[in-house]
Order: sequence, then C-alpha cells, then structure tokens
Amino acid sequence: MFTGIIETLGEVIATRQEGGNLVITIQSDIAPELKVDQSVSHNGVCLTVTHIDGKTFNTTAVTETLQKTNLGLLTPGQKVNLERAMVFNGRIDGHLVQGHVDTVGTCVSRESQDGSWLFRFRYPADFAGLMVEKGSICLNGISLTVFDVTTDEFSVAIIPYTYEFTNIQYINPGDTINLEFDILGKYVARQLAVRL
Repeated sequence: MFTGIIETLGEVIATRQEGGNLVITIQSDIAPELKVDQSVSHNGVCLTVTHIDGKTFNTTAVTETLQKTNLGLLTPGQKVNLERAMVFNGRIDGHLVQGHVDTVGTCVSRESQDGSWLFRFRYPADFAGLMVEKGSICLNGISLTVFDVTTDEFSVAIIPYTYEFTNIQYINPGDTINLEFDILGKYVARQLAVRL
C-alpha cells in the first residue's frame, strides 16, 4: 500500500526481455536502503525488488502489467517516480494507493500558469463512474486532485514542488501515463453494481 507521495526519481539504466516479462534496472539513491522482496511503486505500479547492486536495483514486470501500464515503453535514461510502501504509523499525506494500475491515459495538453502547471488528460470512458470532481487520482504514482471532469477527460494543477520532484515535468501532449482510480470509489461502485 502506498500514499501517492513520491519519494524520489529513479533513472532507467537498462531493460531486457525475459520471456514475456520485462526486467527493469533502475538507479536510485534509495537502492542501498531497499531489500529483495520489498514492494516499490514505479510510476504508480507496485513491483517487487528482485536484485540490488549498490545504487541500482532490478524489478520485473509481467505480461499483465505490461498490457495495462506504460512500463513497457520505458527506455534507458527515462525518469521513474519511486515510492516505497507506506508504514502504518504516520500521516497519510496523499490517499490510499494500491499500486495496481487500472488503465493508461494520454496527456492532451500542458500549460504553464505563472508558477504552476495545468495538465489535461484523456482516459477510457469505461472508468467515468470512478471519477468525481475534486476526487483523488493516482497518476504515474502521484496522488493528485482532479477537476473539470468529463466522461473521458480531467485536469490536474501541479505545484512547483511536485513539478520539480516527479516525472510529470517530462510529460507532454501525446504521452501515456498510468492511472489508478480511488480504491474507495471502486468498492462503492462494486457494491452498487451488486445491489442492482
């Protein structure tokens, strides 16, 4: 379980196919603090650390993950948002995030607004029932508040701190992003569907 508050950026050093899986090697200052078998959020995707070597670590994305996320598009040099699993003895500064990406979305526009940035994203209309005005979204692992929500688009405002310390600074129109909808909304939608 995560909070959507990004700890640091990692850099993709290498990727390699192993059967249907993709092994990703990432360089990060937090690598020496990790342990094999730990869960780490990579652009919002919960993956297990499989190997550590100094300031680099490996993780593996299986076919299901590659089909539902943007991890298969990663190339060496790209920055990845990283967050270690939350500890249940402090504040949750973002919202409850599982690291189980629901789908991908596409950046429609980005606009500088004199000290902040406005991004607009398109998402599959099948998920419209999980989007509410001023609700939470996890976008590439970042906990954000949505507004100007339609059945297939939403906007987010990015403060300078988030812009500087996450990979949203590299997102441009046409780029693909990972989306995880609020788990509480998913449970409510499921219960309503069961009752109908």
